Amino acid sequence: MQIFYTPDIAIKPELPEEEAGHCIRVLRLGEGDEIVLTDGQGSFYKAAISRAHPKHCEVTLLESWKQPDLWNFNLHIAIAPTKNMDRMEWFVEKATEIGINAITCLNCRFSERKEIKPIRLEKILVSAMKQSQKATLPALEGMTDFKKFVATPFDGRKFIAHCEEGEKPLLKHTYQPGENALILIGPEGDFSPEEIKLAQENGFEPISLGESRLRTETAALVACHTIHVLNQ
Repeated sequence: MQIFYTPDIAIKPELPEEEAGHCIRVLRLGEGDEIVLTDGQGSFYKAAISRAHPKHCEVTLLESWKQPDLWNFNLHIAIAPTKNMDRMEWFVEKATEIGINAITCLNCRFSERKEIKPIRLEKILVSAMKQSQKATLPALEGMTDFKKFVATPFDGRKFIAHCEEGEKPLLKHTYQPGENALILIGPEGDFSPEEIKLAQENGFEPISLGESRLRTETAALVACHTIHVLNQ
């Protein structure tokens, strides 16, 4: 099923220019052809192309329906972006395919990357959402100061995965199915001792993702997948 992302479809029955170009130029669809759209807010729409223009592809809505919830919890991963953005993009893509509600890019003391271009990551989110046939686009928050972020309220369990010594139960042994989860994943140089202390003072529980030392993007994906497996 080919899905087109149309965030404003409820008020503007037209495909965005990039989606229109793919629909008309690449797929060579024409007037009268039926397509499936999503607004990224949980709804699908069936529509018929009424004007086949590669920049202004207008449609007539035929029906709409809400996609049933694919999971019954809220999963938010806050991650320090990797120096090599290809690895960060890989995580964003795979986490969206598996299922995630929100991703925040953390600016930590030892972060190798202090700036990102959200537009590129947003495109990857959209592509992965469509490819995995989901109707809800994960929220993406650009570079956010660590201290500010950990002080932000969250309705659920809060975890921090770090490499310092100390008692750290495995995520699978402390998380309970159905709970909302916010998980902090640090940079390659790990969180600083001060950041770990601050996170714990704000209610974050130290956890382990296993015996192996994982790359940042691998750790984040393991956390995402573990939560889903525990909820199956």
